[in-house]
Amino acid sequence: AAKLDSKPEFILVNGVECEPLIRVDQQLAAQYPPVLLKTLNTLVGEMNAKKGIFVLKGQYTEACKALEKGLEKYPALAIKTLPNVYPMGDEHILVYETIGRIVPEGGIPLNVGAVVVNTETLFNIHRALDEGAPVTDTFITVTGAVRNPATFKVPLGVSYRSLIDAAGGALIGNPVLIDGGPMMGKVQRNLDAPVIKTSKAIIVLPEDHPVIVSKKRPIRQMLRLGRAACCHCALCSDLCPRSLMGHSLFPDKLMRLASYNSTCETEAAASTAYLCSECRLCEYACVMGLQPWKLNSELKRRLKEAGVKNACHNKPEKPRAFRDYRKYPTGKLIRQLGLAEYYHREAPLIEYTGRIDAVNLPLQQHFGAPAKPATVPGDRVKKGDTIAVMGAGALSALLHASIGGTVDSVDERSITIRREP
Repeated sequence: AAKLDSKPEFILVNGVECEPLIRVDQQLAAQYPPVLLKTLNTLVGEMNAKKGIFVLKGQYTEACKALEKGLEKYPALAIKTLPNVYPMGDEHILVYETIGRIVPEGGIPLNVGAVVVNTETLFNIHRALDEGAPVTDTFITVTGAVRNPATFKVPLGVSYRSLIDAAGGALIGNPVLIDGGPMMGKVQRNLDAPVIKTSKAIIVLPEDHPVIVSKKRPIRQMLRLGRAACCHCALCSDLCPRSLMGHSLFPDKLMRLASYNSTCETEAAASTAYLCSECRLCEYACVMGLQPWKLNSELKRRLKEAGVKNACHNKPEKPRAFRDYRKYPTGKLIRQLGLAEYYHREAPLIEYTGRIDAVNLPLQQHFGAPAKPATVPGDRVKKGDTIAVMGAGALSALLHASIGGTVDSVDERSITIRREP
């Protein structure tokens, strides 16, 4: 809503699917092209934009063909196809590749005249405009070590466990989940945790999988490894997507600070960590398998605690030399991640048909402030009823019942609704 309350030159629909293994945005583009194009055209008109551009990877042939069929009806719209490299779906990278403008350090696409929404968001805007429907469901890819990978449309608040069951169950004992993509997703051990609005994928992996081991490595251990093994070759900086855009982020220099036990003594240098998107590509560029991104994450945490704000606001006019020759192929990354056996498995978009007895709806489902409960235990609600509201003046969003039933519990963190027997 905050993005749409603006007057950009360009509205970019991000259907690139930055993370490997996630399928949602490309599948929605292939299945719902008429309503997506119509809605994007409506946004262009309402926001007085110059152009609406649907951005996809060229390899998403089904989605590209489906959108191209209806494009001639909308002269203000276009399709842009991009190569299969990582992290092409990063907003800063997407904006440059599509309209040739570099987002400033610490900035957002609107700083260069663009607004970026993903395909699912555009689909939800269609439902709001054409059907008056709030966000009660989400689309989520369940993949990895499961019997039948699939993308499900599910009510918000269902458990990860129920989705794994719907995908035929895990093929391994004691599975560990990644909530999101293999690069930027978070490790999740609680199978009963609920799906929220921003959930995009569940990747089921064994506990000893290299991706899980990497994500769980403690920062202290990583720093010890960095002091012992970092050869200061600068490959992490040479391939850092944000650095290649001209931003003053040099992971190798931050690793040098860590190597000499002075991670926070030089605030000006350390504050460049704020520019890191934590895409993790530096780890796979490193010949020693070190994790500069994890150091950057720790630096950001410490700097925030110390009240040090981002001091980097440069506005690069052009990317660094050789950027076009340093794009990282997704296929190579998949092999390094050890995910090739899962990458090539189909995950069709299907309706979730599992039994839902209850949903747990966290009040914090998005960037910004959590919603505030507007219901009490014992209330009977229908699907779509408002159950939590935005605080006065807060950047937040309403929360709606994702199933009909009775409010079972309300606390400062979530609302549980139980379906009537």
